[in-house]
Parts: sequence; structure tokens; C-alpha cells
Amino acid sequence: MIVVDPEQTSSKQQHLVPKRAVGTGSDPPSFDDHPPPFTPYAASYFTSGQGDVVSHDPHLNEDSEALYRFLLSQASAPPRLVLHCRGSHSEVHTRLVPEHRAGRIETTTETYTERITDFDFKIDVSQHIMDTPTHWSFGDSVPAYRGRMFHEVDVGEEKRKAKRAEITAAKAWDKERRGKGYPPWIGNHYAWREDQPHIMHGSSVLKSSWTLRQWADDYCTSKKYLKEFVYDKVVYGWNFDAIKAATCSVVGSTQYTGDVEIDFQTSNARIFVRSENNLSRALSNRWVKFVLIVTLVYPFLWLFKRFHSRGGGKWGICGGAYALKRIERVDPQITLAETKYPDSPFGIAGNTFRERPSGLSEPDFPGLQSRVVGLREGTWFRQWEGTIRMAREERPAAPVLLLDGY
Repeated sequence: MIVVDPEQTSSKQQHLVPKRAVGTGSDPPSFDDHPPPFTPYAASYFTSGQGDVVSHDPHLNEDSEALYRFLLSQASAPPRLVLHCRGSHSEVHTRLVPEHRAGRIETTTETYTERITDFDFKIDVSQHIMDTPTHWSFGDSVPAYRGRMFHEVDVGEEKRKAKRAEITAAKAWDKERRGKGYPPWIGNHYAWREDQPHIMHGSSVLKSSWTLRQWADDYCTSKKYLKEFVYDKVVYGWNFDAIKAATCSVVGSTQYTGDVEIDFQTSNARIFVRSENNLSRALSNRWVKFVLIVTLVYPFLWLFKRFHSRGGGKWGICGGAYALKRIERVDPQITLAETKYPDSPFGIAGNTFRERPSGLSEPDFPGLQSRVVGLREGTWFRQWEGTIRMAREERPAAPVLLLDGY
């Protein structure tokens, strides 16, 4: 039989009850002391070689509010975008190779192919990216990582594994969408309306039936050992395929006949929040991961992560969109001062135009106005066309970063 000392119990409880200020008489308590100010949680993280943010902070894996605030804080830094241009050609050479035959050294002729880099330079476009991101999420019918190690869709009463045809179609559209510069919330059913360009930027961006905070809750409540939450940063607004084609045309106009590689490269484009354990931290180190692959340990870890119920889980359902150019509706009573400079390189003033749906006459549809906020890709390319041609003719062999305005 256990006997509880009432005096000992009461003494312990005294430490749990905060002491009140001692007053005289029946005076009400003083409220002059304000509560301490709210301090956001400073999570620990590191930056990878590509500029991505990676965090194994234990608090972010337990507190969904802290995870949500961390994502919003890191999303305030836009990604970096550069245009990479590289030209090269192949040359066939011959060389003499000594060989030992029957105790004698004989020399034979051998041909080999060498790849020669003619020019290699980059143009930084990051300064034209708007700082304020638009937070978006995939629709329920889009194949995405929703807590497991394979793509899922959520079109019925419960989530199911996405079919291969659905994944292939989604990847094909994602490649086309990125090339055309459409925002990530635009689906493959989208039809471009030249008479109503603002529709692409005015549609709902949160396509998922869950909010970003709810996805953070789902991640934090998961007990998987190797879980990962991914927040993607996407740059949109320019027709990147058209810019690459125009750059190829400029390089070709210099009588260059080699192979040209032109691509847009993005860095600081992802935020990773991963489990807080030694194995998860080890897999975030590329050298440790390389050793595990060479020693054939990593395949077993992959099987555990892929098939075990408590193995791995990935959440890749949302992100932030950063515009280079977007179209906004404006007040029809816009002042003349805002439309005074039609060739403004900044696109904020002067890029205002009227729009009218096809099939409607002007009297039936009062004048609606839209404007382009940001820099147009055509304006940017005209500014850099001469620099691209000059960089090609100067033939820099090592990667050179060309600064805007230099």
C-alpha cells in the first residue's frame, strides 16, 4: 500500500502554480508589465553546392507551425537564374604510339578525337526576378509526392498510386510549361488567350485541397525514419525556348559552325527539410553517399527507404513562383503619366494595353486595360544581343559571367 504525504504533495504543487504579486487591500493587479515579444524560431540549416537550403532541425520535424514559418522565411530569397552559352567542336588528331613487339619497340600511328571549347559564358538574369513569391500547390489530380516514395493522385476518397501514363503526361507538360515560361499552377488543359492574357496570372494558384500548413502538419505527424519535405522555387514569365532559339540565331550570324549548347540554369531553387537522425544527415553528405554507393551499402538503404512502412517518405506538393514578367489588370482610369513611355525597358510604365474578347464589339465591352509588370524578354534580349555576339567573337574558353549593365 502506497501512502502519499499530503504536505509533500502540496509542496510540489506550489512549484507548479505561479506566484501572484502581493497587493494591499482589494487593489486590482497591475497590468503594466507587457508579455515578452514573440521571437521566431531560428532553425539550423546549411546550403548545398547548388545553393539549395537543407535543414535537419529536430524542431522543424515536430512543430508544423515552425516548419511553415521556416518555408515562408526561406522563400523570401528568390532563386538565381543564368543563361549559359557554350560552343565547341571536335578535332581529329594523330599521334605516334610506341608498342613492344618481339622484344622490339615499334611506333604506330593512332587517331583520336578531341573536344575543343570555343566559347563559354553566362549571363545573370537574377536581378530581373521579382522578390515577392506566389505560393502554389499541385492539384489533387496531378501526380506528386504526397508522403510516400512514389507519385500519388488524390482524385477519389483516398490517395492512390499514379499510373505510368499519368506520370509521363505530367512530366511532358512540365517540360513544355517550363520552356514557355508558364507559372507552375497552369495545367495541361490551359489554352492561351491572346485577347485575355491576364487569365494565366489571375487563376487560383493553390490547386490542392490542402493548404501549405496542412501539408506541414502531415509531414510533422509522420513517423517515417527518412522523410523529406521539398519546397520548389520556380521562375516564370519569359518564353525561355524563344530566348534560346534567338540566342542560337545570334551565334549563327557570326558564321560559327560548331555545336552550340544554350540553357537556363537555376540555383538556390529548393528548400529541403529532412529527418533529424544520423542516417539522414549522412545521406545529405554527397561524399558519404558516394562511399555508400561504392561499397554497395546504398542499394540496401534505398530498398529500406522505398519499401519499408517506416522507411522513407517524400512531400513535394508545393512551392513558390517568382515572376520575371506578369500581366495585371489595372484601373481603366489609369493616368496618362503611366502610359507616357511606351518603350520603357522596365515594363511597369508604358506596357499598358487594351484587351477585348473576340466576338464582342467595342460598344458592348467597355475598355479593359492590362499592363505588363516586369521586364519583357524581347526588351532584355535587345539589350544583350550585341554582348552575346561580342562574347562569341572573343571566344572565352573558361566560363565567364557577364554582369548586367557592365
